[in-house]
Amino acid sequence: MTGQTIVLAADVPFPPTVEDFYLPSIAPWGGHDVWFTKVTLLLWLSVAILILYFLLSYRKPQLVPTKKQWLAESIYGFVRNNIAVEMIGREGVRFAPYLTTLFCFIFMMNLWGIIPFAQISPNAHIAFPIILAVISWVMFIYLGFRKHGAGYIKHALVPPAPWFILPILVPIEFFSNFIVRPFSLAVRLFANMFAGHMLLLVFTLGGFAMINANALLTPVSILSWVMTIALTFLDFAVIALQAYVFTVLTASYIQGSVSEEAH
Repeated sequence: MTGQTIVLAADVPFPPTVEDFYLPSIAPWGGHDVWFTKVTLLLWLSVAILILYFLLSYRKPQLVPTKKQWLAESIYGFVRNNIAVEMIGREGVRFAPYLTTLFCFIFMMNLWGIIPFAQISPNAHIAFPIILAVISWVMFIYLGFRKHGAGYIKHALVPPAPWFILPILVPIEFFSNFIVRPFSLAVRLFANMFAGHMLLLVFTLGGFAMINANALLTPVSILSWVMTIALTFLDFAVIALQAYVFTVLTASYIQGSVSEEAH
């Protein structure tokens, strides 16, 4: 009986490890093509869903919008008014399409983490947040040089402060503006999605591990699965918040690049 219990418990992959993020290939042609995994599929589905949704929503725009059109307009209006214009000012309207795309894409990618049978966000892999952060980083630097020319270096690195303290402040500004910004953007998004996925795995697999180890632990297993449901709702709030924070910070960095005054 003891041996059987050990075997049953061993069948459950608990505790979860970092290896759970290295998924096998799902390429229909077989082989060991690690580039086409579930994460890759979710990435492509995210892009396809967003493109199709907005195309279908605006295919025949109406004065009295349909539900799809209303939702699409509400998302764009929220990002334009509450992020682009709020953070950048009137000039922010021209950045609203990019910021809306960024917000929707991150939100959709994050959402896979709580959708059954997907249950992992591509942003739980550091590569995807890094690419998104680099795009935003290149954008605000490009906009800074386009707005100020070579003077952008002074604009970004020399704060309004007494000259004798500048030798200390300039390296700090350089490190903060050009190194910490993309790093913090990427790591913040990655860490939240990674931690959320691990928490859901721990409580889900922990329930199976306990019930297989000892039938007397059934009430604890049920409590573990109830916690999984509660954490799923909490994770949804984190999913939306992280998409919002990434977009707001990107808008803030753009504002710093196109503003007239040094920051």
